[in-house]
Amino acid sequence: MNVIVIINDTWRWDYLGCYGNDWIRTPNLNELASESAVFDYCYSEGLPTVPTRTTFFTGRFTFPFRGWQRLEPTDVLLAEILWNKGYSSAMITDVYHLHKPSMAFERGFDFTKHVRGHEGDPYILDESIEVDVDKYYKGDGKDKAVRAQLTQYLRNVHNWKGEEDTFVAQVLREGMKWLEEQEGKDDLFLWLDCFDPHEPWDPPPPYDRMYTDPNYKGKDIIHPIPGRVEGYLTPEELHHIKMLYAGKVTLCDHWIGVFLNRVKEMGLYDNSLIIFTTDHGAPFGEHGIIKKAEPGLYEELVHIPLLIRHPKGLGAGKRFDALVETTEIFPTILDFLGVKLPPRIHGKSLLPLMAGEVDSIRDYAYMGYFKQTWRVSDREWSFILDLRKGKSNELYNLKNDPEEKRNLITEVPEKAMELELELRRFVADLR
Repeated sequence: MNVIVIINDTWRWDYLGCYGNDWIRTPNLNELASESAVFDYCYSEGLPTVPTRTTFFTGRFTFPFRGWQRLEPTDVLLAEILWNKGYSSAMITDVYHLHKPSMAFERGFDFTKHVRGHEGDPYILDESIEVDVDKYYKGDGKDKAVRAQLTQYLRNVHNWKGEEDTFVAQVLREGMKWLEEQEGKDDLFLWLDCFDPHEPWDPPPPYDRMYTDPNYKGKDIIHPIPGRVEGYLTPEELHHIKMLYAGKVTLCDHWIGVFLNRVKEMGLYDNSLIIFTTDHGAPFGEHGIIKKAEPGLYEELVHIPLLIRHPKGLGAGKRFDALVETTEIFPTILDFLGVKLPPRIHGKSLLPLMAGEVDSIRDYAYMGYFKQTWRVSDREWSFILDLRKGKSNELYNLKNDPEEKRNLITEVPEKAMELELELRRFVADLR
């Protein structure tokens, strides 16, 4: 058996057809979902990019212990365990935060391929290459880092000709190439980690105008400054940015389809566990925010898609309303391969859920930004504990207020106290 994991960064769960979206085209993931276990209440445990990868690779909660940092020498990693069991493994990624050897995310993989140039990756350093930053940028008079990042990005992609050059296409083509080069077609572990649909939101034609308003006359603001929308973006600009993001979502879906079709042609589709998920979503004006500018652990950021296709049809075509988290990826893979879990793993295998042996694996989902905000939720309530000085806690009833617009912290204090106690006890008991 084989394992193929596809991570697409910054993918909102509600921007997928299989999660109820009726206007964004995602036919390939919808087809995968029809053959997969679909988890309706999956949450990202530790945010943002790097902490989530730490969770994926260790099966442990991170938000109380560590933030954006390298893997620790004492971490027991998924790839190392599988290497020790004789699996041939590869990590192919354009997530440039993982490129530095000092971050140690390559540990345990037989082969790693870093596709260079996404976002602020210092890939092409020739300053003589002229790029029109102002065509795609709207400043606020304060932020210089985003402009510099966009300048670097435009240099990195200045010679692109079409969608085959996009980063998601490059990563998935490299994944196909690696699979084709393997002499055997068993005992393979492939980790494909795509930064798209992460910003900059610059999908190529026809995706760039697939959802946009034809009457829009403003800029393609492909890399907006993270922060408050009010006073920065007009409603028309904000809508246009969302539609550019939607175009990039469809671009990613297309290339996932190209990859999965090649997997089928190679005869690997029906003897591989295939997992699709993301690290987090993205705010587009909800709670007055664009991008993950503030550690607001709201649904648009922390609620994520998770599809698992089991080669023997376990849970195929079924939806599961159990609370699950990113911590579950690690133990699910080892359970599927019949490999014993190492000690001190916080996550739980999802195979018993998929097989119908249990109805749930946890009563609450826990998540957070290290030293900033923590959240605990069941399917009805969400409590956010703000650890920053001078900030207030928040309480929402997700059943009656799914968009979390009405903070009930002063109206239902007993529920807030109950959930805060649950959250603090959970963290105190983690080892």
